[in-house]
Amino acid sequence: MTAERFKVVALVAGVMCLCNADRVVMSVAIVPLAAEHGWDSYFLGIVQSSFLWGYMFSSVIGGALVDKYGGKRVIGWGAALWSLATLLTPLAASHSTVSLFAVRVFFGLAEGVALPSMNNLISRWFPSNERATAVGMSMGGFQLGNVVGLVVSPLAMSTIGISGPFVLFSFLGYVWLLTWIFRVENDPQDSTSISKAELRLIQAGKSDSHAIKGKLPSLALLFSKLPTWAIVLANVTNNWGYFVLLSWMPVYFKTVFGVNLKQAAWFSAVPWGTMAISGYVAGATSDYLIKSDYSITSVRKMMQSIGFMGPGVALLCLNYVTTPTVAAIFMTMALSLSSFSQAGFLLNMHEIAPQYAGFLHGISNSAGTLAAIISTIGAGFFVQWLGSFQAFLTLTACLYFATTIFWNLYATGERVF
Repeated sequence: MTAERFKVVALVAGVMCLCNADRVVMSVAIVPLAAEHGWDSYFLGIVQSSFLWGYMFSSVIGGALVDKYGGKRVIGWGAALWSLATLLTPLAASHSTVSLFAVRVFFGLAEGVALPSMNNLISRWFPSNERATAVGMSMGGFQLGNVVGLVVSPLAMSTIGISGPFVLFSFLGYVWLLTWIFRVENDPQDSTSISKAELRLIQAGKSDSHAIKGKLPSLALLFSKLPTWAIVLANVTNNWGYFVLLSWMPVYFKTVFGVNLKQAAWFSAVPWGTMAISGYVAGATSDYLIKSDYSITSVRKMMQSIGFMGPGVALLCLNYVTTPTVAAIFMTMALSLSSFSQAGFLLNMHEIAPQYAGFLHGISNSAGTLAAIISTIGAGFFVQWLGSFQAFLTLTACLYFATTIFWNLYATGERVF
């Protein structure tokens, strides 16, 4: 990758890191907040899921805005607003539960534009045979946000107080925004820094175009095609498992193994760090296979199968562990292998609907977010009802296996819309 493409993907990875770190702060802060307010596991799940309500509703709108205005402007506004919501969260929590819910919903509304914007920018700035690697790098930043949030948050809270990590990450968000506004263009053709050789390389490697825009396809048309259902179901399954682990990992280690908050943060952070690395490996492998003349369809099916079968098996094994170290190993396996989905359904949207990928991403992400809400609250319900995580981990594994079958039957790398 030459300088301009690298600069863009580095800044995208940076904002994705902040995007996830801002989410994770609440996953850590919820432990002392629950102790202070006497929240049970079921209510804790409702608090954890509150940001997802806003996230779900902004995904479709954000996807349509990205298709119309491009990723630079949309993600810039998103970062400004979610950084403000992050700053306001501890103030809202100290005021009332209603205020906390409102701020977290607003936070979710702002963050819902992040992934469609990322995909839009990568499709504009990278030729087709480099996109999986670029997505791997960007999502690597996203996963590193988990590590940063899980490690930094308890340290900041122990020295400054609960508001410490919220203020820190909000400040970093605005620092990023200033850099973004003045250093990145929406499209490589608008850049004054890009070389002619790099611009020719990007344009020659594109199999789709953003120049021609038509009316958005109807939902009836989109859902009349089975590849759409394959993407939506993959997003549902991915978000179901991802948000269970994201929201409940610190609580899991504290509840099952009795480790303290700082230890739980470290055990929780290790799997996300390896996920960042494996996501890049998945992207680079995908691009290599496509350059080696494997069909896009076969590569997407291969990557997605690894991304779902691996976590499913690991979660089943997690039911039988007896130490936090072994539990961390299986969680690391689950999350590392799940990152192969980044070279599966996440890229497939631009392949089946290049002109409407943002809209399709928004629709599938809304469905996935609803699944995340159900799984986040459902995990709390199962834990309170049955007294363990075992049943919910088994249910999640079965969902991974069923979706793998559906994906291999109906997904395609060919253009559909």
